[in-house]
Amino acid sequence: MKKPTSAAGAKRPAKARRKTREELNQEARDRKRDKKHRGHAAGSRASGSGESGASAKNKQQKDPRIGSKTPVPLGVTDAPVTRQHKPKSEKPMLSPQAELDLLENDERLDALLERLEEGETLNAEEQSWVDAKLDRIDELMQKLGLSYDDEEEEEEEEEKQDDMMRLLKGGN
Repeated sequence: MKKPTSAAGAKRPAKARRKTREELNQEARDRKRDKKHRGHAAGSRASGSGESGASAKNKQQKDPRIGSKTPVPLGVTDAPVTRQHKPKSEKPMLSPQAELDLLENDERLDALLERLEEGETLNAEEQSWVDAKLDRIDELMQKLGLSYDDEEEEEEEEEKQDDMMRLLKGGN
């Protein structure tokens, strides 16, 4: 016999409904898509996101790919030529005659030469300065064709000519 249905047995769990083939396929596709998106984002090594979230946002890192902002001329242009720095000399360039006049009228040089003539000895710095100035005077005089020795040489030449004339004339 059949047992009558009673109210006590009414709360049975319902049988699970079977999923259709389409539903199973869709769930499989969803699982596959979720698996596919695991891991790091593409290109994460190149972007260099090694810092933590808060500090990375506070520091705005400069893009290493961006270089200098200075404009580069493309093609042939009439750019101004950069002049080379000329070292400033102590004195402006003078003609040799003007420089010689300045050296001859130099009070310090005159004073030091007078001290030398009197027999005093100069310290090394003063002596080297005097030597340098005297050498410069000699150079300038040679450039100009002047020489202190010219007068002496002329006198010697005249004496030699006189001596030659005496010899030629045959008299002593």
